[in-house]
Amino acid sequence: MDSASQQQRIVVGISGSLNSLVALRRAGTEARLTERRLLAVMVWRPHVTDPPVGIGRSTLKGTRTAAMSLLKDILNDVFAASDDGVPIGGLVISGNAGRTLVQIANKETDLLVVGAGHHRRLRRRRSPVARYCLTHATCPVLAVPPPSLQLDLEALTRKKRLLHTMAHDLSRLSA
Repeated sequence: MDSASQQQRIVVGISGSLNSLVALRRAGTEARLTERRLLAVMVWRPHVTDPPVGIGRSTLKGTRTAAMSLLKDILNDVFAASDDGVPIGGLVISGNAGRTLVQIANKETDLLVVGAGHHRRLRRRRSPVARYCLTHATCPVLAVPPPSLQLDLEALTRKKRLLHTMAHDLSRLSA
């Protein structure tokens, strides 16, 4: 690996969702193929978990520690079985996910990888994070589509809801 490729990074946003795990796997593949360093970033929002007034900051620190533990577990689960030789780093940071990822992937030579979102009701909806990154990033952005398993589960869920609604409507008509 030459020094120029070591300076180039692939930054990937991780949330723990199935789509972000697929994005992480894809980012790992890109890092291996291009001999870049991989930086997995988990953004957490402290205001969502701020401790009530009168409670110490240790609760907030515990939340950050939990996020760090989750990121470590995700990286181990995704990359422990492979011996790609890809240098992997992890970062847990508080803030707004889209804005934070764009600020971290701030070099033109960086590649930002995010989950693209999911299908819902016959139209594709991009996640707010992916939309923000695609709009504001100064580096290339790879928006990874959801895995087919997620799409299949969403289709089954829609069918189940439809059948449940139809059964409910029929029971009301027959009563």
